[in-house]
Amino acid sequence: MASVTARHILVATEKKCLDVKKKLDKGVPFAKMAKAHSTCPSGKKGGALGKFKPGQMVKEFDQVVFSAPIGVVQGPVKTEFGYHLVEVTKRVD
Repeated sequence: MASVTARHILVATEKKCLDVKKKLDKGVPFAKMAKAHSTCPSGKKGGALGKFKPGQMVKEFDQVVFSAPIGVVQGPVKTEFGYHLVEVTKRVD
C-alpha cells in the first residue's frame, strides 16, 4: 500500500504562508521555519509528520502529498486547520 513521509508548516493565513514560502525560496531551512512559525505541534520537530497512508490526513493534504514531487515545497494548501506548506521527503507507491 502507498505511504508517504512528509513535513509541513501550518499557519493561520494565506499571507503568512506566502511570507514563509518566500523565505524558504531564499534558502532558509525548512525545519528552522517550521520551528519558528508552525502552529502545529509538529513544528517542534521541524514540521516532521512521519510516515502515513492515504486517508490518514484531510483530503486536501492527501491530494498534495500523494502527487507532489519529492523535495519540492508545495503550497499554500488550505485545509480546515489553516494554510500549509508541505514537502514530501519520501513516498512508496
